[in-house]
Amino acid sequence: MAPQLRALRRRAGLTLEAAARAAGLSPAHLSRLETGQRQPSLPVLLALARIYGTTVSELLGETVIDRDAVVRHADMEPTAAGGWTYWQAGAPGRGMQALRVRVPYGAQGDIVRVHPGEEWLYVLAGRLVLRLGDTTHRLGPGDSAHFDSLTPHRIAAQDADGAELLFVHTLLQSPTATLCLGHTPGVTP
Repeated sequence: MAPQLRALRRRAGLTLEAAARAAGLSPAHLSRLETGQRQPSLPVLLALARIYGTTVSELLGETVIDRDAVVRHADMEPTAAGGWTYWQAGAPGRGMQALRVRVPYGAQGDIVRVHPGEEWLYVLAGRLVLRLGDTTHRLGPGDSAHFDSLTPHRIAAQDADGAELLFVHTLLQSPTATLCLGHTPGVTP
């Protein structure tokens, strides 16, 4: 892994000092990581991947499976969970998960979700009520929101016809039931 760390830093056009500063490390510590004298922790790997514009998998030297960049409408199988319907709109195993979501009126609108990551949504049809912390937002077609998922949030359709949206989040490997229902105490997502 050590040679990979150095190669990716150089590919990003960063000096040892600049990369260390951006990652919150000393240049000496980063140098020891690049020479294999130290093993990085997961938070350090995550920080370096972000700084170098890559993934932790690439930092670890794993080969990335070539994924098809296009998802055809005919290949999108609906998945139902908690009254919501999801269509996978991006390739699995990426740093972001993209979905088309149908939110029916009254389904799971009272469940507050809190989890690491970021979320972005874009309302395609209907009206949506988005609660972020103590603030309520009403969104219509063409409106979007981008927020830190550690902010307590809940999503509900405002109209009886429900709402449809595009949804992108960074919580990798999330089963659709977890996205819809939120974390259940005692159950590992």
